Amino acid sequence: MELIYAGSVKELYQVPGKDEIEFQFTDKISVFDKPIPSIIPNKGETLCRTAVHWFEKAAEMGIKTHFINQVASNRIRVKKVDIIRDYNKINAQSTRYLVPCEFIARYYVAGSFFDRVKKGGITSAEIGGMDLKTIKYGDKLPQPFFETTTKLERVDRKIDFDEAVKISGIDKNTLNQIRSIIFRLDERINDEVARRGLIHVDGKKEFGMDENRNLMIIDVFGTADEDRFWDAEKYAHNEHIELSKEVVRQYYRKIGYKDALYEAREKEKPEPDIPPLSEDMIFRVTEVYSNLYERITGKKF
Repeated sequence: MELIYAGSVKELYQVPGKDEIEFQFTDKISVFDKPIPSIIPNKGETLCRTAVHWFEKAAEMGIKTHFINQVASNRIRVKKVDIIRDYNKINAQSTRYLVPCEFIARYYVAGSFFDRVKKGGITSAEIGGMDLKTIKYGDKLPQPFFETTTKLERVDRKIDFDEAVKISGIDKNTLNQIRSIIFRLDERINDEVARRGLIHVDGKKEFGMDENRNLMIIDVFGTADEDRFWDAEKYAHNEHIELSKEVVRQYYRKIGYKDALYEAREKEKPEPDIPPLSEDMIFRVTEVYSNLYERITGKKF
């Protein structure tokens, strides 16, 4: 099969003679839109198997996805959609295309969202009237926080709902439908992982339109790359034990790389190269991915 796209984590192959592609989940990893020059053993297989787990749950719920079947331990076959990078070429009649946004639902104050809250980038009204002066890392939000970012630009950026609608060829009703699907799926995720001692903190999802302009979830969701999970028992003792790719983000925050990268982006200077992970970190991250797969699915890796 022809390789049609090699991303920072997945490779996409065209299935001959069909409007289908295969995702190959590699053992590569990236953070802050930067590919890391390190390999995480078994990462691709754990992501693939976790993704299939949630696609099957979505099918049980009657939620349409692009998933067709799993063809290997780290490969799935999916319906193909067009990637249209020129927003002006997307309109209300466009079909079989990627909606060029990521949709994020947050349930706790965590990660970069906490940074935004402390810097005044989020208002009290946006998070259900929480007191911004007393808010703490890990606080549960009184209501889900739903937001969008771009998907196809070099660096993802936050956008409001009006821009999301404008660039995506959808209307407000479709955006509300997307939000409803996400909350339904996340309720299922939250319920399932809670039975195995996990808290689902936040996550992102992507959508596309099929040939009849019906919404479907595309890419993958509910994995260690797309979502954030905490250990519930530790959380009860005010510890936020990261069980997802957030472990890697925190590593690069700790060594100062994240601040240096974002400063360069803000000042439009050349971005610093991201250093590889240490051997100890590679081992730790490998364990995080395999253990999370087992706790999400209830299956042994």
